[in-house]
Amino acid sequence: MRIAMIGTGYVGLVSGACLSDFGHDVVCIDKDAGKIEALKNGIMPIWEPGLEALVKANVDRGRLSFTTDLATGVEGAEAVFIAVGTPARRGDGHADLTFVFDAVRELAHVLKGPAVVVTKSTVPVGTGDRITELLQQEGAPAGTSVASNPEFLREGAAIRDFKIPDRIVVGAEDDRAREVLREIYRPLFLNQAPMLFTGRRTAELTKYAANAFLAVKISFINEIANLCEAVDADVQDVARGIGLDNRIGPKFLHPGPGYGGSCFPKDTLALLQTANEAGVEQRIVKTVVDVNDDRKNSMADRVSKALDGSVSGKRVAVLGLAFKQNTDDMRDAPSIPLVNRLLEGGATVAAFDPAATENARKFMPGAEFVSDPYEAARDADALVVVTEWDEFRALDLDRFARIMRGKIIVDLRNVYNPDDAEEAGFEYFGIGRGKVGRGPRLKLVKNGPEAAAR
Repeated sequence: MRIAMIGTGYVGLVSGACLSDFGHDVVCIDKDAGKIEALKNGIMPIWEPGLEALVKANVDRGRLSFTTDLATGVEGAEAVFIAVGTPARRGDGHADLTFVFDAVRELAHVLKGPAVVVTKSTVPVGTGDRITELLQQEGAPAGTSVASNPEFLREGAAIRDFKIPDRIVVGAEDDRAREVLREIYRPLFLNQAPMLFTGRRTAELTKYAANAFLAVKISFINEIANLCEAVDADVQDVARGIGLDNRIGPKFLHPGPGYGGSCFPKDTLALLQTANEAGVEQRIVKTVVDVNDDRKNSMADRVSKALDGSVSGKRVAVLGLAFKQNTDDMRDAPSIPLVNRLLEGGATVAAFDPAATENARKFMPGAEFVSDPYEAARDADALVVVTEWDEFRALDLDRFARIMRGKIIVDLRNVYNPDDAEEAGFEYFGIGRGKVGRGPRLKLVKNGPEAAAR
C-alpha cells in the first residue's frame, strides 16, 4: 500500500519508518528542507534507539523516501497521515492546531483522487469533524475520508511500541476508512495486537485519557514518596506492593522529579481545556497538573537541604538532562527548573547527558556542559541524578568519592542502592527512602496491655 506521512518529527518519522518496514511504500513529507536533506543523507533529527538503522534499511530497499513536495509525496497514496506538531498554545494551554489545519488545506488542493486522511497527531475531540469540513470547503476529491489513529509511543522505546503495540485505536465514520486502516496494520495481526474501532471523537479522547491517567499514576506515587519520607517507609517496596495487584500494575509507579516530555504536560492541559469548553470539571487531572508543577519546582530545594540549606558557592554535578532516558527530548524536562534554580541560588552547575546536551544548552545557558560524568563530578560538592540512563547505574561510586569535594548524592531517580552509596562514603538522599524533604515524623501510638502498662 502507498502511504504518505506529513511531518517528520518524532511521531511521523518513527511511524513512517515502521510502516515501511511492514512492506508499505511510504513517503515522508516535511517543509523543512534542511531536515529532509539530512534524512536523505541518513542523519536523524531525533535520538531514538534503532531508528537510524531502521530508516537506512528501508531507504536502501526503496520502501521509504523523503520529500518537501506535498503533491509528489501524496500522489497515488491510499492513506495520508498527518503527524505534525500540536504544541500547547500560549496563554490557555489548548492544543495549537495551526500546523494540522494548514496541512489539511494544502492537502485538499493537491489530492488527485480520494484518500483516507488519518490524524496521527494528538488532537482535541472534534478535530476530525473540522478536518472533514475543511477538506470539503477546499475542494478535496469526493470520497475522501477522515480517520483518527492516535499514537501511543514511548520515547526511547518507540519502535518496539509501534511494532508490538498494546492496542491499535482507529476512529472512523465509514467502512472505507476502517478497511484501509485494517489493511495498513494487517502485518500486526500475527502478533494478535488488539485493534479497537471506534468513532472519531472517541479515538481522539482516548489518547488524552490514556496520557492523563498515566500522569495521575506518576503524581500519585510521587506524593506517596513524600509520605514515605515522613514515616520512614520505602517507596520502592510500596510501589512493588501495590504494583503486583493486577488491577493497578507496576508501570508508571517509579517516583522521581515529575513528568515532562512532549506528551503528558501538553496533553493534560489540552484535556482540561476540552473539559472546560464542554462545561465538565476534571478535578483529578487539574490537581495532577498542579502537583507535577510543584514537584519539578521543588527539586532544587532537595539539593539545597542536602547541602545544609544553601547552594551558594557550591559546585553541583547534574547527571541527566533529558526528560527520560533513551531520548534527547528536553521538552518540559524536570532538569530545566532544577538547574536554573540552582544557578539562581549561586551554585555552579556541571551537567552531563549522553544524548541531550545540545538541546539542553538553550534551556540552561548558565550551566557548564561536559562530555563525561566523572568530569561533571570533579570537585563537586554534590552529585544529582536527574535522568535514569542505564549507563549511570554502572558508574564507579568509589571513583566519584575520590574526585568529589563533597560526599553527597541526591538521587532523584533512585538509581543507586543507598547501602552501596554509603559504603563508598556518601551521604545518600533518594526519593521516598532518604532524608531530604522529610516532613514531621509520624508518631506511632501503641494500643493494648503493653501501652496500658505505661
